[in-house]
Amino acid sequence: MQETATLIIDGKEYQLPVIEGTQGEKAIDIRSLRQHTGYITFDPGFGNTGTCRSAITYMDGEKGILRYRGIPIEQLAEHSTFVETAFLLITGQLPTRAELTRTSVHLNDFSPLHENMKAFYQNYPPKAHPMGILSAMVNAMRSYYPELTDIEEEMNKTYLRLISKIRTMSAMAYRISLGERVVYPRPDLCYCANFLNMMFDSVVVPYKIDPDLVRALNVFWILHADHEQNCSTTAVRVVGSGKVNIYATISAGISALWGPLHGGANQAVINMLEEIQKNGMTIEDCIAKAKDKASAFKLMGFGHRV
Repeated sequence: MQETATLIIDGKEYQLPVIEGTQGEKAIDIRSLRQHTGYITFDPGFGNTGTCRSAITYMDGEKGILRYRGIPIEQLAEHSTFVETAFLLITGQLPTRAELTRTSVHLNDFSPLHENMKAFYQNYPPKAHPMGILSAMVNAMRSYYPELTDIEEEMNKTYLRLISKIRTMSAMAYRISLGERVVYPRPDLCYCANFLNMMFDSVVVPYKIDPDLVRALNVFWILHADHEQNCSTTAVRVVGSGKVNIYATISAGISALWGPLHGGANQAVINMLEEIQKNGMTIEDCIAKAKDKASAFKLMGFGHRV
């Protein structure tokens, strides 16, 4: 028997269906509310509203739970790479060895940018924010890759093209902002190692790949890969509902991620770490300042509000 919730308005009862999520959580289906009652709900920030059914990610911030396709984040962080995790999020399954090889080949093939796109970077002011540049560059991809179909295989290639080129775009924005030469991706390096090399390689001192840094970056990106219906995901879905191309929707998501109450919190962490280093603070100093109500110092956390 269908479970229902009873809503009473002006003495009249309305039965609203109760639906159950993948992890046993429950929601009241109010799609017929306005039609039958003339009322709507009021929920600023959508803190109590689910807008779709999804089996991709489950998160419970209060309990510290994060699962991708039912797999605990701890397991993925310990045993998987970012590329394997991206494949899982896209397809619903972890890749076989053959699928991982094929995916890695696609990521390498898609990593270079069209040479004409370098002109976009060179016309930005040196202090332009990298998130603004990245959003604009992703939006521009539609002009270079206009052929989009709804065929699953072709869409998967489009997802991989985005995942691959965003890494190259980010590194290129950083290098050009410093007035340094662009470092192109290398086919012999894995996804994360390639990004680090494109960021920090030098003609004077060649960048030495540190396996510990590669592993740390893999884990960092795995942890940030998907966080349910957050601000940027909502922006992507809203813009995409107008049937605009995928590059424009992802560009909108990047712009949302830019905000200080969303992904911009990561920038605050970097600022905090630089302040700690500059002032020679110890761990004890940081904790003491954070607890001091007279101090403006805060211990910032990676991630964003969920």
